[in-house]
Amino acid sequence: MNVIDTATMHKPKVAVLLPCYNEESAIVKVIRDFRAALPDASIYVYDNNSRDRTAELARAEGVIVRTEVQQGKGHVVRRMFRDIEADFYVMADGDDTYEASIAPEMLQLAIDGNHDLINCVRRETEDAAYRGGHRFGNLMLTGVVRRIFGDRVQDMLSGYKVFSRRFVKSFPALSQGFDIETELSVHALELLMPVAHVDGPYRGRPEGSESKLRTYRDGWRILMLIFKLVRHERPMFFFSLLAGLLAVISLVLIAPIVEHYLATGLVPRLPTAVLSMGVMFMAGLSVATGTVLDTVTRGRREVRMLAYLQCPRFPGVIAEDRHSPHNKFNASA
Repeated sequence: MNVIDTATMHKPKVAVLLPCYNEESAIVKVIRDFRAALPDASIYVYDNNSRDRTAELARAEGVIVRTEVQQGKGHVVRRMFRDIEADFYVMADGDDTYEASIAPEMLQLAIDGNHDLINCVRRETEDAAYRGGHRFGNLMLTGVVRRIFGDRVQDMLSGYKVFSRRFVKSFPALSQGFDIETELSVHALELLMPVAHVDGPYRGRPEGSESKLRTYRDGWRILMLIFKLVRHERPMFFFSLLAGLLAVISLVLIAPIVEHYLATGLVPRLPTAVLSMGVMFMAGLSVATGTVLDTVTRGRREVRMLAYLQCPRFPGVIAEDRHSPHNKFNASA
């Protein structure tokens, strides 16, 4: 049997993941839109201690409703990834700011190209979609990640993504809140996963819906997460910078003492000289720490790669047959 016939025998099992917190004004429309776009998908609403009727309204729509008691989007995503079995996962916010109709396009791109992450790059359709601080913060944080981990990611903080099973089951979610999007992007970049992007409209929240993102608080948390990820994933880079800073401080402290010694043969400020030596010793220790942790990080990365490779890829069509008419994902099938 040829490759195309084999591929057409496999129909992907798709799960739509909707993490929600107080989204009663939008959740019904979001569910209906995704049901229309992906009628064969299983839709999961994970309620994160909502104080309104989010869970009740979702159950009335006939979708699978589950609860995560630990507060924060990171906890919800971790629970969803652990509990749900599927070939592909479509994750979106339950606030009706994303367009469900582009989900089949994103899913098809994941299947055709064997991509592990499809990210929706948000295109504003309303003035109220973005707050100024959010726009600037997104550009800054995405730029930092692109600079350090690679420039294959756009709009890092977008909440609308499609994941392969390989991605989901190898992802060691550690974040608790909205910084989970940063961790998702870095995971894909660190394991050199195939990543693709789709432009999609991004609109303001419906009346009665309130953003849970706090510009400065969550921006600071994301920035601190990037700092931690650099330390954990790029320890040689991180500790080399620290060593360089310490070495500069040491040289600044010792320079006038050396100059005075060369001129007079005396060491007038012994405590400063000792401090300078101690700071330089710390610089050397920092380099040694980075070297050791770099080896540890490589080992952890290999473990994640093995977990990634243990999940078989979806039996899509190879590149030369990608545009065959037999390889079209029919959302209404």
